Amino acid sequence: MALQLPQGVEILAPVKPAHEALFSHDALNFIASLHRQFDTRRRSLLLQRQQRQAQLDAGYLPDFLPDTRAIRDGDWQIAPLPADLQDRRVEITGPVERRAMINAMNAGASCFMADFEDATSPGWDNIVSGHQNVSDAWRGTLSYHSPEGKHYQLNPAPATLMVRPRGWHLAEKHLRVDGQPVSAALFDFGLSFFHHASALHAAGKGIYYYLPKLENHHEAALWNDVFVAAQAALGLPTGTIRATVMIEHILAAFEMHEILYALREHSAGLNAGRWDYLFSCIRAFCQARHFCLADRERISMTVPFMRSYALLLLKTCHQRGAPAIGGMSSLAPNKHDPAANDQAMAAIYQEKQREARDGYDGSWVAHPALVPLALDAYRSVLGDAANQLGRQRDDVHISAADLLNFQPEAPITEQGIRNNISVGIQYLGAWMSGRGCVLIHQQLEEASTAEIARAQLWQWVHSPKGYLEDGRKISLSLVRSLAADEINRLHAEYGSRWSRHFDDAALLFDLLVSSEEFIDFFTLPGAEYLD
Repeated sequence: MALQLPQGVEILAPVKPAHEALFSHDALNFIASLHRQFDTRRRSLLLQRQQRQAQLDAGYLPDFLPDTRAIRDGDWQIAPLPADLQDRRVEITGPVERRAMINAMNAGASCFMADFEDATSPGWDNIVSGHQNVSDAWRGTLSYHSPEGKHYQLNPAPATLMVRPRGWHLAEKHLRVDGQPVSAALFDFGLSFFHHASALHAAGKGIYYYLPKLENHHEAALWNDVFVAAQAALGLPTGTIRATVMIEHILAAFEMHEILYALREHSAGLNAGRWDYLFSCIRAFCQARHFCLADRERISMTVPFMRSYALLLLKTCHQRGAPAIGGMSSLAPNKHDPAANDQAMAAIYQEKQREARDGYDGSWVAHPALVPLALDAYRSVLGDAANQLGRQRDDVHISAADLLNFQPEAPITEQGIRNNISVGIQYLGAWMSGRGCVLIHQQLEEASTAEIARAQLWQWVHSPKGYLEDGRKISLSLVRSLAADEINRLHAEYGSRWSRHFDDAALLFDLLVSSEEFIDFFTLPGAEYLD
């Protein structure tokens, strides 16, 4: 049947018959209404991001906001949590691909985050198929038949589903309202909310989201107003929506109280989005002469600035009655090297135990095989308790200087350069071919880690501190020379599996590293390579 498009709405891509119900007249009208109410404000906030970045480039160092001190000092808490979100000891994340979703939701985790942002390559078919998969998951009908004849379906009690829409900075170029592309965030939120919020509410449940890439509390307030409008449009009570904010930008770390306050009727806590947070530090201080980090492998959650961020998030959340969810473990089990696998699993167990001992309520993993390990680590500390919300960390005192204590600066190694090149090009090649979650060097890499790889290279080239441990200055010519070596090695490794996507990836990666001005997100120029 032909789609019945509301006035002013255009879809600039084919819609398969199986997906036509997603794009009903009422659903599109709902998204268009959100666009007309909120897109001007969204664009204004994006412009303010550029203005703040210009201040950082000029040497401004962030601090806690003086004009919101009353919020930080005030005695308030978020709205009480729904039953579904009391126990979040282990959450698993992944792409919105059908089989991956089933395996993740059946893995025994408390929650599954369906990731439209970092783990999904945002081509039109991927995004629309992902929304159909999310729809089927909420209905309990999600299943998959593999070409080999294997059948997959959801268990009777799968993980609680949470949706991560794309960030405020991205557009869904295939849907236009009044001649303008719709915000990808409003597209993802609008489709998922319109089709399922009423049914979930009728079943006594809420509808749950993860909010990525927020840089300040004004952007959180925009989401809150979107939630209020959306609930009113469907006649649902305030608080039907609950959202966990990913603190994955250095500026947002200074506004965690304010972000929780802005969303207090809809808040489900904060998450320590460690990889995007690290990327944001590089992006925010890309022009700073004082800032230059060591190889990515050296930047763990125990280095000074990451440790300060994690403890401040924990203290802030529990002060406000909000869950604190720890960072990602992206390692995949290594079946080919049992000794290396045992060592890596032990390190993950220790990391999860450290989070639990600190007071975190839960943590993330990317692979189903890590769920039992992470659960055991949390049980070893929490026992049968669902969370640690009552554990206050009055002993934690984090200053602006602590959040900005960017150590270590060394070593920067040739192997570190090569690894960033290898991960960046392989990930971009896979992303361009439609895969957003990719196994590279036994790590499940997503967009955030590719961002770190190219951002570090850009800064090492441009920073006066960008020297290798052997004394060589890291230059664009050195990076390009090593990139040529890595591309030749990858050609040999991939053989016939090397495709034009990897050639395009190498060109885009070179642009990201060589551009005179730092490119905020690779997904912006990268979108031109996707259908």
